[in-house]
Amino acid sequence: MLMNMKDLLKVAKENGFAVPAFNIGSEQLLKAVIQESVAQNAPVILELSPDELRFVEESLIQAMIYEAKRVDIPVVIHLDHGDEMGIVERAIAAGFTSVMIDASKVPYEENIKISQEVVALAHPKNVSVEAELGTIGITGNSIEGGTKDVIYTDPSQAKDFVDKTGVDTLAVAIGTAHGIYPSDMKPELRLDILEEIKNTVNIPLVLHGGSSNKDEEISKAVEIGVQKINISSDIKVAFYEKTREVLSAHPEYREPLEIYPEPIKACREVVSNKIRLFKANNKANLYK
Repeated sequence: MLMNMKDLLKVAKENGFAVPAFNIGSEQLLKAVIQESVAQNAPVILELSPDELRFVEESLIQAMIYEAKRVDIPVVIHLDHGDEMGIVERAIAAGFTSVMIDASKVPYEENIKISQEVVALAHPKNVSVEAELGTIGITGNSIEGGTKDVIYTDPSQAKDFVDKTGVDTLAVAIGTAHGIYPSDMKPELRLDILEEIKNTVNIPLVLHGGSSNKDEEISKAVEIGVQKINISSDIKVAFYEKTREVLSAHPEYREPLEIYPEPIKACREVVSNKIRLFKANNKANLYK
């Protein structure tokens, strides 16, 4: 069941859960995420960053659309961290039902202007828009980008931004970073800032950099009021670590059907854990 982000997250906001958004960089990851989401009866968001979209191209988008229409759970296809208008236009033309424009690194007024332009392009096509206020950190091992120094979202600025842009969802900066945290980097979420933002704006909130954070902090963020959490590195680490194990144990393997079943299973375990952590399991029934 293919739908847009606005309609998907409205239900999540009303019912106190978050929908996982998994970055899909291959058909095998798509298979793992869809299979486990169906098994958990959970809504799901399939994401691609601009670099991933440029790599997999439109053929994988068609596979995502096919899977979304085939299964009996809500599915959104979303552009993650769109960095310029051209990639946003390409995503919409390819069939994405939601796009993110990330102009968080430019001055505030310019972020507003760019976000307004994307809303004007997307909304007439029933495509939802996510924007970002503040900046997400970076661990140095992620293609999603980020900044060395996190700029926390200003709760008082958030309402003005939402009112002026008309975006459907807002990615907030409360201390997360893209990628897997190295041993000397300890994430700590500013849940107090999240609480303030939640009490200031009335649209669904998004947490980027959801991999490697403490489960109890993520659970608390969902309880406070996050409706979408992005996961990329965690599922890829599980998948490719198991792939390396399989190839090491069986260097004679050359067929995908020999190599990938165990990595898909390992990926599904991570997907299952995230769905349950976000309280999204068995929530697909709310959309029927």
